[in-house]
Amino acid sequence: MAKTEWFDITLPLNKEIPLPPALPPQPGQPPPPESKIPLPQVYRFFDVDKGDKVTMSRIDMSSHDGTHIDAPLHFIPGGTTIDAMPIDTTVGPCRVIEIKDEKSVTVKELEPYKIKAGERILFKTKNSPGVWAVRQYAGKFVTISLEAARYLAEKKIRLVGIDYISVASAETMENVGDVHKAFLSNGIFILEALNLAGVKPGNYELICLPLRIEKGDAGPCRVILRK
Repeated sequence: MAKTEWFDITLPLNKEIPLPPALPPQPGQPPPPESKIPLPQVYRFFDVDKGDKVTMSRIDMSSHDGTHIDAPLHFIPGGTTIDAMPIDTTVGPCRVIEIKDEKSVTVKELEPYKIKAGERILFKTKNSPGVWAVRQYAGKFVTISLEAARYLAEKKIRLVGIDYISVASAETMENVGDVHKAFLSNGIFILEALNLAGVKPGNYELICLPLRIEKGDAGPCRVILRK
């Protein structure tokens, strides 16, 4: 009997994880300080190592920090919230597809995979592992093109994931909105900020659940692959 392999593709949550600017910078310019999203904070208010009777911590973060799932409400008025996400959206068979294009996921590269309705698709790109070694927003990274997003929506997949903090480039907010809406308006949940370093393309079992945030637009999650 073959030995089961486990892969934890979740980013550790800390204040050093890369975060995008709240507003896109001008081309070639750093984002202005006032546009930055606050870093997540995990701090202990009781600590047994400092003489307290118990250790307890508080977490202050955005629902989109680190590895997380976008629900339709993120961009779609009245859209499904994260607490209403069907469990089988993120638990079950999935495919890791390796993308060779150095700029974006394209329809041309996807067509040979014969993607079917109901699939869970995770994209491994040149983002893994390099971008996670840099403790700041990379700015340039492999994304999903709008054409590919619409193609996947037409295929009626149930989940899409990618190995950086967004499926879309923030160089224009229109692009961010259009790519997200192509998925979310069709009920396709988005899994972002995966670390697929060391994970080979192929078929896996996906085990992933977001925090059950009432009426949430997204949920931080732990993501495991089993081979």
